[in-house]
Amino acid sequence: MKILKDFYMPIDTKMLNERVENLSKRSIKKDSKIWALKFIISCMDLTSLEGKDTTGRIEHLVYKAVKPMDGVPSFAAVCVYPSLIRQAKNILEKIGSNDVKVATVSTYFPSGQVDWEIKEKELLYALREGADEVDIVINRHAFLEGKYHVVYDEVAKAKEICSKFGAHLKVILETGELPTYEHIRLASLIAMFANADFIKTSTGKINPAATPQAFLVMLYAIKDFYYYTGRKVGIKPAGGIRTAKDAIRYTVILNETLGDYFMSPDYYRIGASTLINDVLMQYKKELTGVYQSEEYFSLS
Repeated sequence: MKILKDFYMPIDTKMLNERVENLSKRSIKKDSKIWALKFIISCMDLTSLEGKDTTGRIEHLVYKAVKPMDGVPSFAAVCVYPSLIRQAKNILEKIGSNDVKVATVSTYFPSGQVDWEIKEKELLYALREGADEVDIVINRHAFLEGKYHVVYDEVAKAKEICSKFGAHLKVILETGELPTYEHIRLASLIAMFANADFIKTSTGKINPAATPQAFLVMLYAIKDFYYYTGRKVGIKPAGGIRTAKDAIRYTVILNETLGDYFMSPDYYRIGASTLINDVLMQYKKELTGVYQSEEYFSLS
């Protein structure tokens, strides 16, 4: 953990806010906007993490992820609770789609407040059910008490287990529970040095969730880590991104900070639960010049 001292830097909040404000003012024209909306769709994780999830709901979710609308790509993944992974995989196999991954949440999502032994059992269950990607939460209790080695060890052990199953690991920082931007940067670096494939802003279960400022801090951490190690780590803003305009704003911030090299579903994901229908409506509007009624789009 001593290496993290080389990466410490105080964050100028005023400069950070100015950078976000300047990037948020960027406007893109019609052809570029159509491209951006299609790209955003290809990077979406369509998620349903509710106690009322049923067989029919998950089937609908998977079909929507595979074919959201004519002329647009499939989503990157569907994210469901571990008990529904096998069902989602079976539906994808039935459809014959290899483009959409099945993601899940684990390690006592969303709080992470149990011993590692319980987290490990839950993680193994999800992987044995066939998860392609696993979202875990960092141990905020340990992090906020300065026990950074505990956070590092849990992420590293989770990644080691995921690697045995060929699964990718996304690590959720829950930035809304971290008191400063310096804490967000530190948590990002700990997760990346512990071999996370992605770092993610939020569970979507608390407010504030994703913010452009927290996202930009994480992007700078990814950039520094890449220059130091040569390894690319992905990022996922999630929670509170409700409109196509918001999604485009985050995507512009990504592109301006990390460049085209990171503009891929392999390194960029975005939460879709409350976002997808607005993106589809905006896409149709750009193509036809007319807004479609919300009645033409399913609610999930």
